[in-house]
Amino acid sequence: MTKISYPSTLTHGLSRTEILTRMHDRLDQSRFDHCVRVEAAARDLAVRFGLDVDRAGLAGLLHDYAKQVPVADYLRVIQREDYSDKLLRYNRGIWHGVVGTYFIRRELGIDDAQVLQAIERHTTGNPHMTPLDMTTFVADYIEPLRHLPMQVQARRLAQHSLTAATIAELQAP
Repeated sequence: MTKISYPSTLTHGLSRTEILTRMHDRLDQSRFDHCVRVEAAARDLAVRFGLDVDRAGLAGLLHDYAKQVPVADYLRVIQREDYSDKLLRYNRGIWHGVVGTYFIRRELGIDDAQVLQAIERHTTGNPHMTPLDMTTFVADYIEPLRHLPMQVQARRLAQHSLTAATIAELQAP
């Protein structure tokens, strides 16, 4: 197996091992394993489409970093950090992307704008998604243990087009 290493400029000096340790401390095993699979899927997509493999991999790895943050903590951050009050209508399913980057910046020091934007957009999509955003969005959806028919279809589409895979995911029931 190839050892993955990220440039310290992307990780605020943390090694991948240090990031994995912090993730393991905050996520249950199932969610942690999912994040590692999404990292691999994102890196594969980045290679296929000529994108920044390190940014794609890091966004994939960290996309659910804040998935299991307690609701009360999210509510405090949304209110204290001047996020839109409209976010209060939603739940952790949306918050872990949009607000989750707050925890990544605060706890890991990672502040790469492209990585954070890809993580922010992975829960909701965005009309102006970049290829990196689409990579995280699609990798989360098509990681190998996802087997619903629409995920299988998106996986096939992702062989040739990030845009087509993204659209398929957005149109899924």
